[in-house]
Parts: sequence; C-alpha cells; structure tokens
Amino acid sequence: MEEKQTVAADSTAVRVALWRAMHVQVDAPPHVLDDEVGLRLAAPDASWRERPDMDAQGTRGYRASIVGRARFIEDLVVEQADRGVGQYVILGAGLDTFAQRRPRIASRLRVFEVDRPGATSWKRERLLELDYGIPDWLRLVPVDFEAGQSWWEQIADAGFDASAPAVIASTGVSMYLTREANLATLRQIEKLAPGSTLAMTFLLPLDLIDPAERAQHQFVYERARAAGTPFVSFFKPVEMLTLAREAGFKGVKHVSTADLVERYFAGRSDGLRPSTGEAFLVATT
Repeated sequence: MEEKQTVAADSTAVRVALWRAMHVQVDAPPHVLDDEVGLRLAAPDASWRERPDMDAQGTRGYRASIVGRARFIEDLVVEQADRGVGQYVILGAGLDTFAQRRPRIASRLRVFEVDRPGATSWKRERLLELDYGIPDWLRLVPVDFEAGQSWWEQIADAGFDASAPAVIASTGVSMYLTREANLATLRQIEKLAPGSTLAMTFLLPLDLIDPAERAQHQFVYERARAAGTPFVSFFKPVEMLTLAREAGFKGVKHVSTADLVERYFAGRSDGLRPSTGEAFLVATT
C-alpha cells in the first residue's frame, strides 16, 4: 500500500472510507457496498488494519451502519435519476466515491461534493494522482463554514440549478448542529424545486438504542467530546419528522435501522447488522 499524508483529509472521513474497505475485505459476501476506492484515496500505511478503530469484530455494527447508509442513499439516487432528477448534492462529502464507482449513473447527473476547502483540495489532488480524473459533471465545491460561507451560494456558483429538482444527501452531520441550526438547514433545502429529496441521518437518544450497544455508544460520544467535536443533537424519530414538517417539507419519512436490516442484511450467514444508534430522515419538497 502506498503511503500518503492525509493531513487535509478529515480523520472521520478517512475512518469511514477504511470501514467501507474493511467490509469488502473481512465480511462475507454478498457485500452491501463494494468500495475500496476510498482506501486508495486515503492511502494509509500498511498497518492500517491494526488501528484500534479498525478492530474487525469490535467495529462490526458501525461498519455495517456505514455501508448500509451509503447503499441506501445510492439506491435513492439511482431511483431518482431514473425519474429524471439530474442533480445530486453531497454535504460533507469526505471520501465519497459514488462518482468513481458508479460513473454510468453519475455521468447522467451533475454531482456536487461539498466539503471544507482543505479537504476538497486534497481530494482533487488525489483523484488526479490516481488517474480517476474530475469529469465536467463532478463539481468539488469548497465551503469555508468557519468563515461563514454559504454552501447554498457556493453550489450555485458551481452550476447548481435551483429551479430543477435534486437529491441532497447529508450523513454524519446533524449531530454536530444545534436543533436551531438543523432547522435552518432544513428550511433552506425545502426551498429546492418540487420533486427534490433530502436523505439525512440523525442520532437517536441513548434510551432508544439497543441496551447491549449503549455503553459503546456512550464511549464514542465521550471521545468526540474530548476531541473537541461533541455531538450536540439527538432526535427521537417523531421529533425529527416534526422538525422537517416545521421546515415546510411536503413528505417526511423515518427510515430505521430495522428497515435497513430488512433491505440489505436479511438472511446473511455472518449475522452482520448495523448499529441501532442512527436513523434516516427522507423528506421531499
């Protein structure tokens, strides 16, 4: 494995990419998502599988959650593309590899990957270094959130058509925002053209998580707080649906872990199941 400094790549984004690769390397087929492109982008050192956060057994639930939510969004994007939707926005794109793995579908869309300027520059360089290239339909959109830049304005500058429907994906973001900030984001997305769809993950309160998993989740929350990136928002499904309705969405739906299990993990011989700590809001304009 080639070595590559990942200073500009967010550590959480790298972890997600490595978990996706681990799913292919250590979990039994059929694989929910076949993605080792993120591993190529991250280019960790040869001992990456020995990292504490890469323990094959201890991370099973989180790993399954990551590939399950990615597959759910990709299926949604394909479904909407078949209905004529031509724009796909990924908020907090990280090491997302949809454009590289599914070019036949992605090239029918205009794909906007929104991330921090440093992360965006790093990813651009890596895509070029690995000869994936950056086709015209893929727009890497840097947004300096700390400086108050608006992702809405930046995607418009990158060619986003607010008068045409789109799919918006936001995973692993809502927990870092207050209720008010989440509501503001929802209200902004609700202004999209009719026929647009938002798929957003949110964290559940501890009392709604499987008791067998609560201690592990509590540990993760404490580590996030110690790292200076605390999780500040947890929602019961009914609370998230209420928030989306308050923002003005016409259609709102809760997609639970059980729904993902039924769709992607039923009948697996290895018993792989996603963690119960996260759920989806799917909202339509």
